[in-house]
Amino acid sequence: MNTVPVVTIDGPSGSGKGTICQLLAKELGWHLLDSGALYRIVGLAAERKGVPFDDDAALADLAANLDVEFRPGEPGEPSAVLLDGEDISNEVRSETTGTLASYVAVHNPVRDALKGLQRGFAKSPGLVADGRDMGTVIFTDAPVKIYLIASAEERAERRYKQLKAKGESVNLAALLKDIQLRDERDMNRPVAPLKPADDAIVIDSTGTAIEDVFKQVLDKVKSTILTV
Repeated sequence: MNTVPVVTIDGPSGSGKGTICQLLAKELGWHLLDSGALYRIVGLAAERKGVPFDDDAALADLAANLDVEFRPGEPGEPSAVLLDGEDISNEVRSETTGTLASYVAVHNPVRDALKGLQRGFAKSPGLVADGRDMGTVIFTDAPVKIYLIASAEERAERRYKQLKAKGESVNLAALLKDIQLRDERDMNRPVAPLKPADDAIVIDSTGTAIEDVFKQVLDKVKSTILTV
């Protein structure tokens, strides 16, 4: 952790952090960690295997033994996610699995089980870590920490457009409600609540083009890490 440069980008669902992380990792030629996908994978694996969501010991054992792999996606596309060799990318990014992720993330034993796995992604030449507690818990010594936010209404609208583009039947009001409830759970959970690290740079992407947000992040990385 101390020798490999790490950029953490945390924030609520739909804030744009996944897109920014993909762009940054590609620009720098660094490794990418989608930590949110790990919790989604645990949630999905638990549902598949019938592990109760209130059994923190069983969930932790499941998390500790994940056979998971991330593969870079095509330009403009998210990375592929493989569980036990099976491509589960579509299932992992569904709204239902997102809810499962927030259920398993509240268990401290699960978070502990995933810490070592997540830190193992920090390999030369560097890592871009996408999540909710990357800067506050996993990579506390990262030289650049970004906390990306956007209004709940805009995040719901973004998600609505994404799902409609995939041909899915969705309701904007329901999406907004789901995002608000997820924010409340994540920000008020007793374990690693969603919040910016004390030394994080907070960027509000509401009404801002993704290219402009990316430029802000890249400029910070260049001035902090790449000039050393």
